[in-house]
Amino acid sequence: MAQVFNFNPGPAVLPPPVLARAQAELLDYQGRGMSILEMSHRSKEFEAINADAERRIKRLLDLGDDYRVLFLQGGASLQFAMVPLNFLHPGTVADYILTDGSWSERAYEEAGQIGEARIAGSTRDENYRRIPEQHELDLSPSPAYVHLTSNNTIYGTQWHTLPDVGERTLIADMSSDILSRPLDARRFGLIYAGAQKNLGPSGVTAVIIRSSLLASATKTPPVILRYATHAKNNSLYNTPPTFGIYLLNLVLEWIEGSGGLEELGQRNEQKARVVYDAIDRSGGFYRGHAEPASRSLMNITFRLPEEPLERQFVDEAAKAGMVGLAGHRSVGGIRASLYNAMSLEGCQALAGFMDNFLRANG
Repeated sequence: MAQVFNFNPGPAVLPPPVLARAQAELLDYQGRGMSILEMSHRSKEFEAINADAERRIKRLLDLGDDYRVLFLQGGASLQFAMVPLNFLHPGTVADYILTDGSWSERAYEEAGQIGEARIAGSTRDENYRRIPEQHELDLSPSPAYVHLTSNNTIYGTQWHTLPDVGERTLIADMSSDILSRPLDARRFGLIYAGAQKNLGPSGVTAVIIRSSLLASATKTPPVILRYATHAKNNSLYNTPPTFGIYLLNLVLEWIEGSGGLEELGQRNEQKARVVYDAIDRSGGFYRGHAEPASRSLMNITFRLPEEPLERQFVDEAAKAGMVGLAGHRSVGGIRASLYNAMSLEGCQALAGFMDNFLRANG
């Protein structure tokens, strides 16, 4: 089988040991005589997987029984609506910090369809090249919550220091950097993340929610759109994406076996440094979008002098075994996604290719 380095932004690279384990167990899950794909979500085998996945996430984030982990569907896009449906009560306002022209803006716009939402900080005027600084935030005195997107896949920016929101409830979309580095998760009332970047395959959304926040949620949304419904039923209110949760649990096991978040954080910094160094030594041939202080460890975005060169770069990289490097269709350019399962070897191969491409075309 031809081996490639997969830089796709999501669905994205998965750890090879996880794929091998899933392959080995696909036809006969732990001697049960059937595939995990065929098992009922009410079976004791799947309920054990589901509970194990919740325990692993809480253990990795050092969270106790005052938090729940839910496994839902609909991706971050559904969470854009579920968050305000549950917590944006009439007469209250939600603060949104905008750090990209796609995900954070979509979350803000969705909230505005449900209640009153306001922009508490934004770098839109600078084409989202950086994360807002603390003094630039204009937070409401007592908002229903403050929402941010921790890492932006399109523009390649990331929060490296969380904003101080005081006693306000902080909610984050962490779809593209969850469990990639140490995190003080207790600062958040709710974290949500599509699994398809660092946690597993597409089709699963992890929601980490403080139990006290569940109690404050409004009872007006449809039953299936209430977080309390899914917490009460241990994410089994409706048939969940069972195979996706099974794979997610295997990825969590791999993260624990790889040394946890401290070790992964160090690896991810090293991997990103290799590629950013190739950009910085290019003399301007490669132009990073994000300002250095806001550079993402997960998604590295840059441009070349001309669009034809960018297309040539992507084509030649694919022939060299590096796929998924085209930038998002809304901004173009190049994007290298370095999620947890991307190896240092892959980053070194990309940096070497960048050096050679510069020598040939610079």
